[in-house]
Amino acid sequence: MSAPDSPPTPAVHLRATLPRAIAIDGPAAVGKSTVGRALADRLGYLYFDTGAIYRALTWLALENEVPVSDGPALAQLATAHPIIVQPSADTPDGYRVTAGGRDITDRLRAPAVDAQISAISQHAAVRAALLDAQRAVADGTSVVMVGRDIGTIVLPDAGLKIFLEASPIERARRRYRERLRRGESADWSDELASTVARDARDRGRANAPLVAAPDAIVLHTDDLDAAGVVAAILAHIDIGS
Repeated sequence: MSAPDSPPTPAVHLRATLPRAIAIDGPAAVGKSTVGRALADRLGYLYFDTGAIYRALTWLALENEVPVSDGPALAQLATAHPIIVQPSADTPDGYRVTAGGRDITDRLRAPAVDAQISAISQHAAVRAALLDAQRAVADGTSVVMVGRDIGTIVLPDAGLKIFLEASPIERARRRYRERLRRGESADWSDELASTVARDARDRGRANAPLVAAPDAIVLHTDDLDAAGVVAAILAHIDIGS
């Protein structure tokens, strides 16, 4: 049998065909972080949760005794102590966060920060002040960025926008089980009430409300695990084989 005129062309993974920025939005406890990190690992992208920047400002506010109720003062604090995110292979999330030149990566998950971040993130002045810091993360690198207003405000030109949805009951169940796995005390009724209240705040706020971008792909995840959600997202991306 004679040889073919030319060998078959193998499938090639062409980075040029991929969206440089992928935005993943959705309500609390919908699985954005788990899905975003897994997707970034699959594609070789930087994973970034914009909550880290709000956590950095929360830590600064506590450190400098700036009231979390004072939006303008918090915005001035962010300007005085620029928050910068840099990729780093030696951290679990793949990046380090500095504020005013100080590395505060290991302080972002402090209980005091957890208790105050929601109040700080509600201020319009704060969200405006931190916008450039969030966008800077996507400059010059391929990124999967997760949050609540990535596709609508932070990266409106992202090549792919995903909005994850799940019922409040399902999301409360996930958070309840997560707390139990960590050995924390948890009350099902409290988790459900907290989830519903958080949804009302996030979807109803005047500044950057939680809403799917008009060109976002909405994925309902009640019946999907993280691997299933990642597979559904990859189905919308030409990644070769």
